[in-house]
Amino acid sequence: MQALVNLPRLKKQMIAGLVDSIFLPLAFILAIMTRYESVNIELLKHYAWLIFAVPVISVPIFIRIGLYRAVIRYIDQKMVRVVVVGVTLSVAALAFFGFMLQLTGISRAVFIIYWSGAILYVGASRLLARAYLSGIHRNPHSIKVAIYGAGNAGVQLANALHANDEYDCVAFIDDNRNLQGSSIGGVKVHAPDQVNHLIKTLHIKEILLAMPRISKAKQKQILDQLEEYKLRIKVTPSIKSLVNGELRVQDIRDVEIEDLLGRDQVEPDEQLLAACIYQQNVLVSGAGGSIGSELCRQILKQKPKHLVLLEMSEFSLYSIEQELTQLLPQLAPNCRITPFLGSIHDGAKLEKIFTSFTIDTVYHAAAYKHVPLVEHNPIEGIRNNVFGTLQLAQSAIDAKVKQFVLISTDKAVRPTNVMGATKRLAELILQANARRQTGTRFCMVRFGNVLGSSGSVVPLFRKQIMQGGPITLTHKEITRYFMTIPEAAQLVLQAGAMGQGGDVFVLDMGEPVRIIDLARRMVHLCGLEVKSEEHPEGTIEIKEVGLRPGEKLYEELLIGDNVTGTTHPLIMRAQEAELEWPVLQASLSELDAACTQFDYQNVRRLIQELVQEYQPQCGIEDFIWREKNKT
Repeated sequence: MQALVNLPRLKKQMIAGLVDSIFLPLAFILAIMTRYESVNIELLKHYAWLIFAVPVISVPIFIRIGLYRAVIRYIDQKMVRVVVVGVTLSVAALAFFGFMLQLTGISRAVFIIYWSGAILYVGASRLLARAYLSGIHRNPHSIKVAIYGAGNAGVQLANALHANDEYDCVAFIDDNRNLQGSSIGGVKVHAPDQVNHLIKTLHIKEILLAMPRISKAKQKQILDQLEEYKLRIKVTPSIKSLVNGELRVQDIRDVEIEDLLGRDQVEPDEQLLAACIYQQNVLVSGAGGSIGSELCRQILKQKPKHLVLLEMSEFSLYSIEQELTQLLPQLAPNCRITPFLGSIHDGAKLEKIFTSFTIDTVYHAAAYKHVPLVEHNPIEGIRNNVFGTLQLAQSAIDAKVKQFVLISTDKAVRPTNVMGATKRLAELILQANARRQTGTRFCMVRFGNVLGSSGSVVPLFRKQIMQGGPITLTHKEITRYFMTIPEAAQLVLQAGAMGQGGDVFVLDMGEPVRIIDLARRMVHLCGLEVKSEEHPEGTIEIKEVGLRPGEKLYEELLIGDNVTGTTHPLIMRAQEAELEWPVLQASLSELDAACTQFDYQNVRRLIQELVQEYQPQCGIEDFIWREKNKT
């Protein structure tokens, strides 16, 4: 039998045609016997022309519709439709052949019985062959999995797994009682409370969640239930993300942090998204960064006239420019993309860019945002985050840019580190500029951590888990707000369109997440156990290494309680203290001079005077200062 399996595909197709040429006439004879409840030589002679015509007519039709092209062990339910169509066409052609020969005494019931019998034979023979060949080709080392979800997506995934040696689907799990106990393709459907039993009896190693239409909240509920089993859990993407709406093995992915948050994205207001972008000239600073690059993708969907990218990193600029260029034909075929390698400090270059391309809207995402690095390099952090923003804002005013949106952070609220203080100072600069002129509408959008950004704990934890641990955690009580990058970018675009001048918008980030809980869940959903006193046999250890310079246990989004809603349920407007431009301008001049002289003590004093909520948790951490002041 193995020799037959190893034959060239053409020879196997010829054998299939030969087998059909033998059994289809037998099926026709069986139909005659069923109709007349007996058979004799005279009766067979009467139908002889039709019996001989069965393979002559049917096999070419089967060839034409592609029945023999299908790889037997990959046949799925779609092939059943092909079988029905093929048999129906062949029976119709056979009946027409009998009519053309003007055969008399031919019973129409014979054709009807043969039609059903031929479908049964052709379909069953292929499915039996698939079952046999699947057993031969099954990889003995394949991973035994259960599919959670016995609906259409789960069935599609099971069919895809049949054609893949990596996985062996041994069970379905579904909370629909009408499906429980039934069998799909020979695989039984079980209730969720049977998971532990299935793990022990069927040796399941992974569970694949195939319910792409459910909400994030429902998905989180299921993941919460499955976490206790310490199995590797994988999920399929939402139905919108699937190619042609069909599941493939390559669509399966590991559980991401956004799956654990259980946060469903609110449908965006399309008018707000397009208000500052459609057929306008848009500039994005920091275009190659995590937020900046996603802003560019979202902006392109709104069909701007011209998208200008400003980025200091050559590689980051090249990467996003290449990606956007590939997206242009389908998203905004008439849009121009111009990549500029440069800094927001370069006033002369900014002036040329703004005037040459008549920029209408600026999204300012360029910033140093890594808390410990900025704490150790405060002068550069101030120059980029504060004076870079000041220069970009002034260039926008001079060029009469209509809208200017600053990407801010929750670390600007009661900051304990230099990075947070510089972002709050950037907010104050834009608020003051909004009050001293009316040509450019300035606003800022403040939000917490975004998933997948550079410096995020999620990719760090995933890397540490893959390396076998340990996971390093700064403090067991530390909490953070989280949001996906696409959602944050989408909300930034909508908030920017609401700006009237000096607005501080705050995004609703949901509930804060304990980082240690996040680490534990990531370990469990990889099918591993956290090593602890209770579980000394665990594989991944979580180590507490202490807070880094300037790091807070928790972040806030509001300085005061004076906050009002907007037309969007996830965007709030905060009313917060401002500084008059003359006062701010004088202090900024002093700060600039202190930075030029590397006067670290004066730099800290001035920042504390400007940002009165700034309460540093450590001394001056600049590397040069510490080297000079060694005791």
